[in-house]
Amino acid sequence: MSQKINCVILCFILAMSGSFADAREQKEYDADVNYDENKIPHYDLPPLLVTAEGQSVTTAQQWANERRPQIVALFSNFIYGRVPEPASPIQTEVEVVEVDPNFMDGKATRKEISIKFSNDQGTAEMLVLVFVPNNTEKPVPAFMKHSFNNTRSNDFKADPSRPGRIKNGWPLGEFFDRGYAFVAVYQQDLVGHNDVSFSRGIHRLFFKDGQSFPKAREWGVLGAVAWGGMRALDYLETDDDVDASRVALMGHSKMGKATLWTAAQDPRFAMAISAQSGCAGAALWRRKSGETLQKMVTRFPYWLCRNAWKFIGQEDDLPIDQHMMIALMAPRPVYIASGIEDTWADPRGEYASAYHASKVYELLGKKGMTSAKLPPLGEAIIRSDIGYHVREGGHSVDLYDWQRFMDFGDYHLKQQP
Repeated sequence: MSQKINCVILCFILAMSGSFADAREQKEYDADVNYDENKIPHYDLPPLLVTAEGQSVTTAQQWANERRPQIVALFSNFIYGRVPEPASPIQTEVEVVEVDPNFMDGKATRKEISIKFSNDQGTAEMLVLVFVPNNTEKPVPAFMKHSFNNTRSNDFKADPSRPGRIKNGWPLGEFFDRGYAFVAVYQQDLVGHNDVSFSRGIHRLFFKDGQSFPKAREWGVLGAVAWGGMRALDYLETDDDVDASRVALMGHSKMGKATLWTAAQDPRFAMAISAQSGCAGAALWRRKSGETLQKMVTRFPYWLCRNAWKFIGQEDDLPIDQHMMIALMAPRPVYIASGIEDTWADPRGEYASAYHASKVYELLGKKGMTSAKLPPLGEAIIRSDIGYHVREGGHSVDLYDWQRFMDFGDYHLKQQP
């Protein structure tokens, strides 16, 4: 008996030693990270409303036809990479795998949709889950989520212990009560979370000889996730239960980054919601607060194109910053959510992007942020074309967040009062 106890104690000590070692490594890794507002460097943001030729943008037409395409091209070439021409034409096959009309005790219909892509180079498949409320006039508006949860898992089954929720905690019942469909797109169906070889998934359909590490302008992980979200919207345009013109795209953390890039490229999305997306998401590069470009490419070297690496420590030389990404949503509504304790994602930098993007919204006759000051904790800005809240807590999506996203949707996707 004593030997068993000693073994347990030894295992515990070894486990804790490993944890302490991991903690030390993390502390050393983050030793140079700045969280002090007093140490934010002086920076000048690239101008939003001046074209590459130096012309001031004073009309909606100039924004749409000249400046906006320039900014999209800059993000494609310097940050996320460009979607290449496929090696040969891609065929798309859509199959309704399963339909459950009695999901969540009859509140909704659950559909499993397989979307397969193929050409001479190979095949790739994504499984999209669509939940449509029953007893509601169709077609309905929808929230689509770039999801960390595998759509082939049981995360998307109803949780009997918590009515109105599914097993991953999402409050789908409240979405149904408010008349929304909900769509889940798994981030790793077409590309691995931190893919290295790109030998499987969607990338191999675009390169005759394959793609490995993204070259200068080649798309990486975030670009592929964004591409998959657009293909899910292609399907929704064929689904009579969903109003594809009223789809809000939402993502958290890495998926918040992907959400902004998806909606920036595809104006069919009616709304974008970025939750704690931080670096390469909503936060300004030039603040160098929390996660930086260097930290990102060290941990996740395959997320961005290789050109982004050229600006490590030289963010001021970038011809763009993330306020310009937020501005690409205009005139569509966009919502940014932060957690005050999520300093890695730089809440103040996220809000600053929203504030500086407001110039474009104002040009287009829309409402943006009116104050440069971070709003009080827990006070959501809803009745604006740029919405925002910062709440207590850290890096997560809480019920408060979900409810504010729905409030923003109610205001913009339904009849406004």
